[in-house]
Amino acid sequence: MFGTGFARRTAKRYRRRGLDRAAEHIVDFVAGDGLAGASVLEIGGGVGELGLELLRRGAATATTLELSPAYDDEADRLAREAGVADRARRRIVDIAATPDEVEAADIVMMHRVVCCYPDYRRLLAAAADHCRGRLAFSRPPRNLVSRSLLGTQNAAFALIGKEYRAFVHPPAAMLEVLADRGLRHVKTYPGRVWPVEGLAR
Repeated sequence: MFGTGFARRTAKRYRRRGLDRAAEHIVDFVAGDGLAGASVLEIGGGVGELGLELLRRGAATATTLELSPAYDDEADRLAREAGVADRARRRIVDIAATPDEVEAADIVMMHRVVCCYPDYRRLLAAAADHCRGRLAFSRPPRNLVSRSLLGTQNAAFALIGKEYRAFVHPPAAMLEVLADRGLRHVKTYPGRVWPVEGLAR
């Protein structure tokens, strides 16, 4: 699902069009308290375009966590093109499984990530525990249409032997996990495809 071909297409789209609307909401929200000297942690960041945008705006460092090394080459190219390669870092680690291997950051972001992880409570708890300031994440809307579409998609993946599955987790329950970890819900950016939730410590 997320191999080198997908990485190349993602990087090409970013070069041509910039961030998508949900990603723009995430970046604008987490930058709300200022970025001077801020450390950024992007979980499941792919080629790391959100982190690059924050580095351009003044963040000190941006670390992208991924489960696949397939994004690394394209991510390195984008960072060099943006002139921020010395401040962009990448690691292959599952923060939900091994949270102690990851350092905390001022800003934590997850774009199109929670829907890919079956245990949203564990993932969000780890993300919250590593956030010193602001956290933002996108999620699919939870309604009959989205649940039907993802159910059909997952059935198709099962038929062709792909392991990947997508999930539509309950928004209120996700926010409750973050609240239990000391984060206050600040804003929801509505969206038909990717609503964004913004929270602060």
